[in-house]
Amino acid sequence: SNANVLLSDDASVNSKPELEIYANDVKCSHGSTTGQLDEDAVFYLRARGLSEKSARSLITQAFITEVVDKVEQKEVRDFIQNKLVELHDWTN
Repeated sequence: SNANVLLSDDASVNSKPELEIYANDVKCSHGSTTGQLDEDAVFYLRARGLSEKSARSLITQAFITEVVDKVEQKEVRDFIQNKLVELHDWTN
């Protein structure tokens, strides 16, 4: 499955979902989703005291962290995480 989040009104994405089928697999599927941040999740976090900006930042960080965690090379993963902390004032 392939997921994308558009973080601004003028953002765009070219999604290319791929299939991995192994010899013993008898079925497979693929998909792609693209959208804005989940407004219900933003509301939930705001109801618990986070500001609008903090709620959106936390959701974005969670989405990006899920992607970065899939990077197999530790050095590359650490480099990306450090850049994100530097650029967005996020903590590891």
